[in-house]
Amino acid sequence: MAYVFQENVFDVIVCGAGHAGCEAALAAARLGASTLLLTGNLDTIAQMSCNPAIGGQAKGQIVREIDALGGEMAVNTDATGIQFRLLNESKGPAVQSPRAQCDKKAYQFRMKHALELQPGLQIFQATVTGLIVEGGKVVGCHSNLDIDFHGRTVVLTTGTFLRGLLHIGTNKNEGGRLGDFSARTLSGSLEASGIELRRFKTGTPARVLGRSLDFSKMEEQKGDAQPTLFAFHDTRDPEAMFHVEHAGQCQQGWAPGSDQLSCWMTYTTERSAEIVRANKHTSAMYSGQIQGVGPRYCPSIEDKFVRFADKSRHLLFLEPEGRHTDEYYINGLSTSMPFHVQLELIHSIPGMENAVVVRPAYAVEYDYAPPTQLWPSLESRIVEGLFCAGQLNGTSGYEEAAGQGAVAGINAAQKVRGGEPLVLRRHEAYIGVLIDDLVTKGTNEPYRMFTSRAEHRLLLNHGSAELRMLPHLRRLPGLVGVGRLERIEHKAERVGHWCAQLESARSHGVTFGDLIRRVGNEPELPAEFLQEDATVRDEVLYRIRYRGYLEREGRIIERLAGLERVKVPADLDFLAIRGLRKECALKLAAQRPATLGQASRISGVSPADLSVLLVLIESGRAGDGTAPTPPQSMPAS
Repeated sequence: MAYVFQENVFDVIVCGAGHAGCEAALAAARLGASTLLLTGNLDTIAQMSCNPAIGGQAKGQIVREIDALGGEMAVNTDATGIQFRLLNESKGPAVQSPRAQCDKKAYQFRMKHALELQPGLQIFQATVTGLIVEGGKVVGCHSNLDIDFHGRTVVLTTGTFLRGLLHIGTNKNEGGRLGDFSARTLSGSLEASGIELRRFKTGTPARVLGRSLDFSKMEEQKGDAQPTLFAFHDTRDPEAMFHVEHAGQCQQGWAPGSDQLSCWMTYTTERSAEIVRANKHTSAMYSGQIQGVGPRYCPSIEDKFVRFADKSRHLLFLEPEGRHTDEYYINGLSTSMPFHVQLELIHSIPGMENAVVVRPAYAVEYDYAPPTQLWPSLESRIVEGLFCAGQLNGTSGYEEAAGQGAVAGINAAQKVRGGEPLVLRRHEAYIGVLIDDLVTKGTNEPYRMFTSRAEHRLLLNHGSAELRMLPHLRRLPGLVGVGRLERIEHKAERVGHWCAQLESARSHGVTFGDLIRRVGNEPELPAEFLQEDATVRDEVLYRIRYRGYLEREGRIIERLAGLERVKVPADLDFLAIRGLRKECALKLAAQRPATLGQASRISGVSPADLSVLLVLIESGRAGDGTAPTPPQSMPAS
């Protein structure tokens, strides 16, 4: 008989301490929920299993949104970053994205320390082997130590560990990553609860020693002289970065943006292409050993030479893994070919002719749960009280995982205390786009966020994340401290004040707003405005410069808001509705949209189908499946 960990039931149990699990546990605890974080290995909390980098296109915006919700990823990145760059700097501010290379061990240790110091959060080393489900509701979980843990809600963040299988050529080893374990029994527990599982795969390149590289044959890539950081330092107490006063402890890290390290660029050669083509059949992916679907936007080197056969070479980045290690990550050279082929391939690349490999490249195959089985709150539709986040939901990337983790942790805490769940809308956050895409459309390949996925991306510039999250912070006290919330409120007031002031005050016969919008014109702005904090000035200038576009987006959102406000009854029998096409009824029955807006984003649901549903719901006859004649037109979807 298993030992029960403690008599008191936890409000939230988080299973897995990767990037999703860390944010979920911190968010739940900061909202006042008694929280337990379980991990198979305390020494790999927040491990960067692949590239030790945070941010990038759209991902950088997600990190800033996590920070705006009180999360830890942004601060952790700033305090342990070794190189900072702003991507798309030559393009408009809406698609500019911060990215940072981190010291992977410092990142990991600092996050572990943050978890240890968080009031209301307990961490414990144990591998979760199964769920405890009673009457369709999760009430805890079993572990490999014959210890049971009881909780009112459970957040699963399993990463690549569910039946994880590592591939290097024909060599196979169980594990969620090289040198780690595989969660072998939890998948069976999920399936026994009625949750469908499928297989995905991902991969990671080899690591090499820097002292064995010839950097003179590569092109140096330095960080930005004026680094763009991730955390909103203007609304934080400066002491909060490194000091936790109540614990009397100093957290790991250094001054953000200081002493940056260089990355290096090189290319594959024709010889590299010959090696890959001659040995493609030995790859676990191409030999048929891997059944899972791989990421389209982070292809292996085998995929690159097959899918982009017209390209004579492919760009690679040599990226340092930390200040106190000589390991370098070969960004762009992911593969599952045998090790001897990997060596030959690496040695064919300029600057790496004598490279010493310390970790081989490999592919990992793992279970994921199609995310259409979730409500927009990330709670399971099948098992009440079970929340899922991260790669378990079919995503790729630390940032996508952490964003889901923050939302899942918030909503697990909200469920326990009977509060309304946090559901971010598509016009509010990239995290909202991410979750809506997952639960509405699902994904047949590892999902990666891009700015192009967000139809309202002009509203989602990275500098406005705190202002966009402010309404949610007001109703979720505890996510950020009282002092920080007051500073965000003050920033919102100053931005609003100056937007109105500059649109009304005149200079040389026209308003300052008109002057700002004139291409190539840099007007002399009021001295008082120029004395404002840079974050306020930048946001005001953004809103004024793009005022017409932003107002147009607002009108579109208002037009669509009608559909989002129409709730679809949870027990509606779509198959019984006369006038609804069979294809549409089947898709709606499978995905159970919460609103007409969500229904409109399901592939195969037409405006005519929405008309039938709208009339049925508004007539109050959703229960009998009959509907009056639908109107001739619907709001644009």
